[in-house]
Amino acid sequence: MFLLPAADDSTTSVVAPLSAPVKVSFEPAGRWFEALRLRRRNKHSLSHHSLQSSSSEESDNEEIEEEDNSALLQGLDPKEWKQQDHYAVLGLSNLRYKATENQIKKAYKCMVLKHHPDKRKARGLKVGDGEDDYFTCITRAYEILGNKSKRRSYDSVDPQFDDDVPSNDEESKKKFFTVFGPVFDRNSRWSNKRTVPSLGTDSTSIEDVNRFYTFWYDFDSWREYSYLDEEEKEKGENREERRWIEKQNKAARQRLKKEEMARIRQLVDNAYACDPRIIRYREEEKEKKEAQKRAKKEAARQKALEEERIKQEALEEERKKKEKEEEEAKAQAAIVKKEKEAQKKLLKKERKALRTVAKDKNYFAETEDEKVTNMADVERIADQLSLLRLQTLNEAMAEGEGSNAKEAFLQVVQELNKEIEEEKQRHLEALQKQKGGDNSQSSKKTWLETEIQCLIKAVNLFPAGTKERWEVIASFIQQHVPNSNKNAKDVLSKTKELQKDDFFLKQNADKKAFENFEKKLKTAHVQAKPKEGVVSERFESVGEQQVREAGTNPAPWSPEEQKLLEQALKTYPASTADRWDRISDCISSRSKKDCMKRYKELVEMVKAKKAAQDAAAKKK
Repeated sequence: MFLLPAADDSTTSVVAPLSAPVKVSFEPAGRWFEALRLRRRNKHSLSHHSLQSSSSEESDNEEIEEEDNSALLQGLDPKEWKQQDHYAVLGLSNLRYKATENQIKKAYKCMVLKHHPDKRKARGLKVGDGEDDYFTCITRAYEILGNKSKRRSYDSVDPQFDDDVPSNDEESKKKFFTVFGPVFDRNSRWSNKRTVPSLGTDSTSIEDVNRFYTFWYDFDSWREYSYLDEEEKEKGENREERRWIEKQNKAARQRLKKEEMARIRQLVDNAYACDPRIIRYREEEKEKKEAQKRAKKEAARQKALEEERIKQEALEEERKKKEKEEEEAKAQAAIVKKEKEAQKKLLKKERKALRTVAKDKNYFAETEDEKVTNMADVERIADQLSLLRLQTLNEAMAEGEGSNAKEAFLQVVQELNKEIEEEKQRHLEALQKQKGGDNSQSSKKTWLETEIQCLIKAVNLFPAGTKERWEVIASFIQQHVPNSNKNAKDVLSKTKELQKDDFFLKQNADKKAFENFEKKLKTAHVQAKPKEGVVSERFESVGEQQVREAGTNPAPWSPEEQKLLEQALKTYPASTADRWDRISDCISSRSKKDCMKRYKELVEMVKAKKAAQDAAAKKK
């Protein structure tokens, strides 16, 4: 501290030498003197003036607007301090999260100077007892807002923050920037990144728009919810209880954090759906794709037209080529026809010349019998000889006289007879070879009628595709025909032979089977013949018995009836009550007895087929 002498016109600054000290009166000067002057004028204590001076030094440039919150403070409950608005308590409701640390300190100091219990007592106001006084709420507010981490926790659940998300409707689309701009601005305060892209305007480029939505879809929020913890960890009596409290608080924070991120995502989704720039960009992209599709379609159409044109040109060229070939073929055919007609005329001329020469020479005969024979030979020669040979013969006969002409004629007759004999010989040899082949076939094993009938039945029973079919058929025949020794090779050979004359052999086999049936029927009638003196009875045939019996049908089963029977057997298993009555109801043309009889036949057929296959497998 610098001490100066009192300001006076008659007094000057004198510094006495050390050897002769002089008594001088000093008074405070500078800022301390100014502080003393202010204290005396305002009648303040030294501690009160120290608070005001330090506050003015720290925040000379940060002014706050004083708020009259006396009514709010008096209505606070110190026990419910966690539900209070700390910014409103300190008089910062207009600044809130934008308030700086110096502004918070300044507001707190003002509240202390105004609402401290000692100050209120001095003013004659009522003061509560200890913790029940509302000044406790001011202290709590400063404890929260004066600590950075606690203030962040409180700001995350700021009761004045608007969490509403604009809806996706026509109104939002019409006023998109007015509706969504402020929402994104106030939610940007939660971003960990300082640089937050703005929503932009209607003229913003699509790259910036995509960058904006990419930022918000990957939004990194610092908002956390530790302020809303139901229980404080420090209140736990032991480590296990504190761990349990921490676990419960952590789960609640994660749940709230998840809801917050879902809210941000819903905000971005609604904005993306209502953004006119995105809608316009999508329409442009759609139009571009449609244009590309139309261009592609047009190119395909042009290509198809070009291919069709090339195809038509090729067809036209092929048609012209074909017409040219046909014309050439017609011309060639006309030439060939003309040549044939010319040759035919020549042949006719030569034949006529032959007959004329032979007639003029009396057919080279001396007697009538020889003349008749030679006349027949002339006709044979005219019909069978070629044009060249006829011309040679006619020249020889025309040039020759008497015996020479006759010799030429007889020589041709001998050659013609020789050719006929050689042709007959070749024909006989072919017949003998064919007869020899028939004899070799007849040397094969003989087949009984019962074997042939069993073979026809087995071929139908074991169709093409059956494994080892011919061995199975041979085993089937050996099982049903006693003393049968036919093998697979014999069965195959006989089947091919039957196929050559299929209709007549089947007809013959059916006829034989019917004859055997009649023989058995006649035997039964003879055995049942009545004795003398006994009234005879009329025996019905099998067909009459079937007709007489109720509901029987002697006609063979058709494929449609067979399908209905198989379906009914699957529908009504053996455990079904009145099974055969229900099955017969499904087939209107068949009775219960017909269905049961057909089922037994099918069972026997399947058993025989399986037995034949097993026998063939064992033999192999």
